[in-house]
Amino acid sequence: MLLKGEQLPGHLERELRPLYVLYGDEPLLVLEAADSIRAKARREGYSEREVLTALPGFDWNQLLAAGGNLSLFGDRKLIDLRIPNGKPGREGGAALQAWCSHLSSDTLLLVTLPELDWREEKAAWFTALAQAGVAVKLMAPPLADLPAWIAGRLRRQQQSADNTALRFIADRVEGNLLAAHQEIQKLGLLYPAGALSLEQIREAVLNVARYDIDSLREALLAGDSARLIRTLEGLQQEGEAPPLVLWAMGEEIRALAMVKSGMERGQSPDMLFKEAKVWGPRQNQVKRALQRLPLVRIEAALQHAGKIDRLIKGIGRGNVWEEFLRLGLQLSAQR
Repeated sequence: MLLKGEQLPGHLERELRPLYVLYGDEPLLVLEAADSIRAKARREGYSEREVLTALPGFDWNQLLAAGGNLSLFGDRKLIDLRIPNGKPGREGGAALQAWCSHLSSDTLLLVTLPELDWREEKAAWFTALAQAGVAVKLMAPPLADLPAWIAGRLRRQQQSADNTALRFIADRVEGNLLAAHQEIQKLGLLYPAGALSLEQIREAVLNVARYDIDSLREALLAGDSARLIRTLEGLQQEGEAPPLVLWAMGEEIRALAMVKSGMERGQSPDMLFKEAKVWGPRQNQVKRALQRLPLVRIEAALQHAGKIDRLIKGIGRGNVWEEFLRLGLQLSAQR
């Protein structure tokens, strides 16, 4: 069974299965989902808990042994299995599939994983886990949905804010749900229940935005010049290495150039996306950028990226970060 994160609370009110798999790109959501499952398990009599972390070299016989070592007093047991790299390997995959074929109501297995790509979601071991138990995908809300997510969190502590205030918080905690969670909790401690004013929120909320490479790539593809400027400034202040920034921007520009030029030659878009290694949600972002950008502008951006590469290597004159900004704005300008 596959569930979305928001479906998990309702599911746990109705039942508790002997196997759960949690995975996604946002540690806060995975942690909260795991806590809710563990709390439900305690109420259902799973009084013992064993934590296993499958690092490289992990002996997968420990998992099977943990399932067989039940309490002499007949207590039920929760096994908390964490796979930090999301790759159990051949031995781990076989152990997980074997577990799925011998589920017991006395032992609950909770597996936590990082974000998985589409290939890993189709792997035999993951398919077996999802079919035998409940798999919950926990993804951070996109930037446009972040104010609504914040409003929902405020409601939990009997507080509210208008759209302007919600957007203010979202801009300050962009891409960092843990920081957003902490700031919302702080608002609950500072102010009583009820509506919060923008002034109150301005006084309380810190600028804890995580200006990361993924945010830069999303802003570039979306043509969001304000977000792109904000993100580049944040990366520069955090001391991010220019070669990494160029790699991120250059990878998107090369993908755009490959797909756009192929489409103009009449090639299949699906095949072009596959050749450019553009998968999942990123494919929709690239499609929207292709509708906005002519090939001549993309090719000019490729040449500009080459200039920045030479600057990073000490060839030519100019400020690398100013050139990053010019490159981003070149692709952000509307048709």
